Parts: sequence; C-alpha cells; structure tokens
Amino acid sequence: MQKQTIKKLQENLLIWYEKNGRKELPWRNLQSSLCDKRLCHIERAYGVYISEIMLQQTQVKSVLEKFYFPFLEKFPNLTSLANANEEKLLKVWQGLGYYSRARNLKKAAMACMQKFNGSLPKNIKDLKSLSGIGSYTAGAIACFGYDEKVSFVDSNIKRVLCRLFALESPNMKELELKAEKILNLNNAFDHNQALLDIGALICLPKNPKCGICPIYEFCLGKFNTQLYPQTKKILYENLNLNLVLFEFQKKFSIQKSSKKLYKGLYNFPFFKDDEFNLNENMKPIAEFKHGYTKFKINVKVYHQILDKEDKSYEFKSFKELDNIPISILSLKALKKVKNLL
Repeated sequence: MQKQTIKKLQENLLIWYEKNGRKELPWRNLQSSLCDKRLCHIERAYGVYISEIMLQQTQVKSVLEKFYFPFLEKFPNLTSLANANEEKLLKVWQGLGYYSRARNLKKAAMACMQKFNGSLPKNIKDLKSLSGIGSYTAGAIACFGYDEKVSFVDSNIKRVLCRLFALESPNMKELELKAEKILNLNNAFDHNQALLDIGALICLPKNPKCGICPIYEFCLGKFNTQLYPQTKKILYENLNLNLVLFEFQKKFSIQKSSKKLYKGLYNFPFFKDDEFNLNENMKPIAEFKHGYTKFKINVKVYHQILDKEDKSYEFKSFKELDNIPISILSLKALKKVKNLL
C-alpha cells in the first residue's frame, strides 16, 4: 500500500469516527468534557485498563450497563485493587465470568505497587510483564491511557486487517506489522478507536456492512469477505451435570472451589453422570443449558431435604448467598429454583 493511499485511508477513518464512532463510551472520555461525573476521580490509564480487561470476554453493552461503574466504585484505583479481599473482588466480578481476569487484576495491581510506584507503566514491555496483560491490552492502555503512538490487534481489528489486505490465515506478527504500517501517528487514539468500531459495527464476521465502510475503496477482500480470515470451527463437547441443593434447616449446601475453573468461587454441589448417585429422596426441580469454552452443558437440578447436617458442605440461606461470589453455573440454578423452594 502506497503512502498516499495510506494517508487517504487514515483520513477516511478519522472522518468516519468523528461522525459515527462510539465516542460516548465512558472509558474513552476519562479526561474530556464528556467525562461521566461518576468517573471524575478515576485515573485515566486505570479506567482504560479495567475496561479493556472486562471487554476481553464480555460485550460492551453488558460491561457498560452492569459492571464497569460498580467495579470502579468499589475499586477506584490500583491501591484499592492491590489491597482487595479476593472474595469481595470476585463478588464484584460476579456475572462477568472468566474469573482468572479478576485474580490477575489483583496480581497486576500488587506488582504495580512494588515495581512501578503505584502506577500503571507506559512502556509496552513493562505492561506486558503484568499478569493478564498481553500485547493487545498493553497497546490499548499505552495508547488510550497515555496517548502513546502505538498500534495493536484484537479480534475486531484482526478481521478488518485480514479483509483490508486479503489475508486468509496470517499470524499475529504479520497482523501487527500491518497495523503498524497504517497507524496514524498524528492521531493514534482516534485511529485505533475507529478500527475497533469498524470491526464491531461494520466489518462483522457475518454479513459485513461493506456499503457504508469508510475504507471500502482500499479493501482487497471486499468481494470475498467470507474468506478473510479463515476461521476454525469450534468442536463442542457435550457434558451432563447433576446439581444438587441439599437443604438443612432452611439453608442450602454450598462449597468453595479450590480447582482452577472455579477457584475462590462458591458452587452448589454438582456431579458428572458417572459420579452421581441418585436416591429416592432427591426431587428433580429444574433443568437448563449452560455453555463454557468448548462445552455444551445440560444441567439437571435436584433438591433433597436432609435429616442432619452434612459437614462436607457449608449451609447458607438465600439471603446469605447474596453476599458471596457464586459461579455463573450456580447463579443460573439459583435463579431457576429460588421461587420453587
């Protein structure tokens, strides 16, 4: 791509972003006249950092409406995050899933207190040394938090670049070089935000809106968008789980997990089919579907009233359950059965 072509592409991106970009998103306005009053005390790079970690596996709408502001209210800076009680941290993160992200936030905050004078570093290499921060997140923090002139690639930008340059199966290094090649050094912030928004709003995985794309004229893959990039089909594994609510004196069995998947979270006891012993006192009360990474899970929920307390579990009332971090799996079960018991 020639210099003049790149310049025109950059101009088109900025014109489009000015008119159509999601500039109202609070983490894009932490030091502007549009800044939400609830964020006036939030340090810019920190606010960007939290948003980027939340957005890794969660839709913008959900982060904005349910999680971003409550989290920053509880943990407004790195100091509060570094000193956070892990159970309280996981409780605030509850519903976002992929809880290792929350634990990595605390680890990274502690490292910042020890190594970087209590601040997030500007340097990409230093940022990538922190738990849970990869190349994309480091670049986003540097650019959006500190106005560094850097490029980066997430899944949305990857799709835009693959179609723009007609790349079927590029590696990350190749994509990062392409992103760097078209980076607008005069306005890296808006340039990168524009690429993110085009990927999210226009250059969609299916049925992209090529007719309104500001970089359509430069796109080498516009007539065969389905080829770029080539995606691997996810092979899901079916799994059956049996979840049991053991009840004793109006309280229900719960256990804190130490296993990697649900570490630090509470679950109602659940069992795979080959581990489950159904007895005549167990009453089936609900059934639902649940998805996790490569698994499609069918969950059957049972209820059993116990004559004596089972010491292998903790027993808590529904009200007490509101104060502890519970996995999404168990939250779904709780929602299904709360009005039945």
